[in-house]
Amino acid sequence: MDGAAIIEQLMTTEVRTDPYPLYARAHELGPVLPAGDGMFVVSGYAAVNKVLRTSAFGVATADMMAGLAPEFSEHSSLALFGRSILQRNAPDQPRVRSLIASVFTARRVAALRPAVEAAVGRLLDGMAEQGADGSPVDFMDAFAFRLPVGVICELLGVPERDRYRFRGLASDLTVALEIVQDLDDLDEADRAADELSGYFTELVAERLARPQDDLVSDLARIAADGGGRLSGQELLANLVLLLVAGFETTTNLLGNGLALLFRHPEAAAGLRSGTLSPAGFTDEVLRFDSPVQATGRVALAEGLSIEGLPVPADSGLTLLIGAANHDPARYERPGVFDPTRTDSQPLSFGGGTHFCLGSQLARMEAEVAVPALLDRFPRLARGGVPTRRDRLVLRGYETLPVTVR
Repeated sequence: MDGAAIIEQLMTTEVRTDPYPLYARAHELGPVLPAGDGMFVVSGYAAVNKVLRTSAFGVATADMMAGLAPEFSEHSSLALFGRSILQRNAPDQPRVRSLIASVFTARRVAALRPAVEAAVGRLLDGMAEQGADGSPVDFMDAFAFRLPVGVICELLGVPERDRYRFRGLASDLTVALEIVQDLDDLDEADRAADELSGYFTELVAERLARPQDDLVSDLARIAADGGGRLSGQELLANLVLLLVAGFETTTNLLGNGLALLFRHPEAAAGLRSGTLSPAGFTDEVLRFDSPVQATGRVALAEGLSIEGLPVPADSGLTLLIGAANHDPARYERPGVFDPTRTDSQPLSFGGGTHFCLGSQLARMEAEVAVPALLDRFPRLARGGVPTRRDRLVLRGYETLPVTVR
């Protein structure tokens, strides 16, 4: 088996459902594996961490992809992400990221905690009402989606009446972030990109006319001020990115975490009694079943190497974050879920200049929500067979039925 065989297997539904045995095999073969055609697969923790933090390894930009496949630029979903900080390198990426960070501040996130606590309470009330007769409640729909979408929409300034529509649109759009084998599969992603772009075009116009205390107003004002700091297209692309990234990964974090609690009732008991730290539990969920399993990079310079293996310029790298978080060279008993670990530094939020801006918000939401959920429902239990989304990059559940009586 080589790197190409690993990528080929990751394209199958069976392996995507449980990729961890394949990751273990990759570790046996080495932290970096050639995959043919100028491609490499990186699975070692130290190797993935180095690539994420080395500026000479950048993301594949829209221009790069269009050079390889001219039809790339015909897809609005790919073009949208290509204009965002997710798929831009220096100097554009740090320029735009710094503008977003100037309004998406740690203080602003911390100030949201009372609102998060209140939202958690309301959603738990809803779950209690929905499941009062003992019927199953879909945790993903009733809570895991609604909490983070409500929080990020509050931060952005999206009216509550509009929030219901975003789960389906985000699900369609994020297909463009997967390893897409056939660009014709992006029709729904393109439609979602067009609808979200149109929505934020209207919201930006409203906020320019009547500013409020939210991120859309702040970023729209920066773009309107001119000076080349933030273009209109960059504004729209990054607002969509903030929305989608603001709840997609957190939704998966909450769902993956609850599924692990059902498999590890001792962890649930520890959270209920206060002997287990919510932060420690969240870290271990991020490590053990990361909401983000993979990302990509490109070698932007000559003379690069990873773990002693030369990586020529223009080489493409698939970074298996989920595998890195299970690297036996980094973690003792990596296949064991242990929320008491004290040395956990999962790579689930990335690293370097592309480290997730919303990591603090996602952690805070999980650390508030999970203990409150367990406290509210002492007899919380599985309510049926869960279903996983058939994805590699963004790993999570489609449905997770529970009973709350």
